Amino acid sequence: MRKLILAVAMIGLIFLAACGSNEDSESTAKSAGDGKKYKVGASQYVEHPSLDNAYKGFQAALDEAGLDVEYDLQSAQNDQNNVKPISDGFVADKVDLIFANATPSALGALQATKEIPIVFTSVTDAVGAGLVPSMEEAGGNVTGVVDLHPDAIKETVKFMDANFPDAKVGMVYNAGEQNSVSQVDAVKAAAEGTSIQVVERTVANSAEVQQATTTLVSEVDLLYIITDNTVVSALESVVGVANEQDIPVIVGEPDSLGRGGFATFGIDYYTIGHRAGEMAVDILTGEKSVSDIPAEYPPEIQLFINKEAAEEQGVEWNDEWDETAKFVETAK
Repeated sequence: MRKLILAVAMIGLIFLAACGSNEDSESTAKSAGDGKKYKVGASQYVEHPSLDNAYKGFQAALDEAGLDVEYDLQSAQNDQNNVKPISDGFVADKVDLIFANATPSALGALQATKEIPIVFTSVTDAVGAGLVPSMEEAGGNVTGVVDLHPDAIKETVKFMDANFPDAKVGMVYNAGEQNSVSQVDAVKAAAEGTSIQVVERTVANSAEVQQATTTLVSEVDLLYIITDNTVVSALESVVGVANEQDIPVIVGEPDSLGRGGFATFGIDYYTIGHRAGEMAVDILTGEKSVSDIPAEYPPEIQLFINKEAAEEQGVEWNDEWDETAKFVETAK
C-alpha cells in the first residue's frame, strides 16, 4: 500500500512539473513573439566599424528578446545606385521589418515601401532628410535613433577653439550625403563667433579621399572628419596624410579613434544600434506600432581621446584631458 501511495505521489509530481514546464514554455514563447519566425532585411550603406557595430547592437537586442529572426544583410558598398535594388528586394521578399543603417539606406527603404516597418540608425538628421516629421514623432512607417547628439558638434567646436585657437579646420566630405551637408552646416554655424575657420574639400567617392586630404593639409591646422560614410570608409588614408604632416584629426565618433583619429565628442554606435533593436522588438511583437515610437537622439556624449594618435599628430598634451576624457587605443 505504501508503495502504491508513493507511486501515485510520484506521478502527481511529474504531472505538476510537466504543467509547470508547459507554463514556463508558453510564457517564454509569448515573450519571444509567440514562437513566430521573423524575417528582417538589413540595409547597410557601406561596411565600416561604426555601421558594423550598430548592426551588431541591433541584432543583440532582438536576440536578448528571444526572437527567432532570419536576417538578410545587404550592403550598398557605398554606391547610391545599389540602394534601390536592395530595398526593392526586401519588399518583394515581404520581410517583416527593414533595419536601415545610414541615411541613404533609410531613404531608399522609405521610397520602396510605406507599409513595411522601417527602423533606422546611423542617420544624422532624420528630420532634414525627410524620414520623420520631427524628433517628437515617427513617420508613417519609420522611426529610429539618430547618430548625432544635439550638443556633439557644438562641444567639438568649443574643444577646437579652446585647445587650437585661431586654427583653420579642414573638412573633407561627400556633398552627395545629406547627413554630411547637415553636419558641415552645423559646424559652420557653431564656429561663428569663435577663432576657428572652416576650409572645405568635397569628394564623390572614397578613391578621392586621399588626394583631397593631401591638397587640404597645406592650408589647415586641424582636420575634422565628420560621420561621412564615404570619407570614414577611407579614414586610414586621411590619418596617413595627417600623421606625415603633424595635423591632428578630430573625428565624429569613437570607432574612428581606433583607426587613428585623435579626439571626438562622440557616441557609441553599438548602443544606438541596440536601442534601434529594442524599437524593432516592440514593433515585431505588436507591443507598439511605429507611430507609438518617436525618433530618438543618443542618450549622451563623452570626450574620447587616442593618446597614441595625439603623439603621432604632434598634439601638445593638455593635462585636463586626463580627468575629462575616456581613452581609446589604436587597433592593432
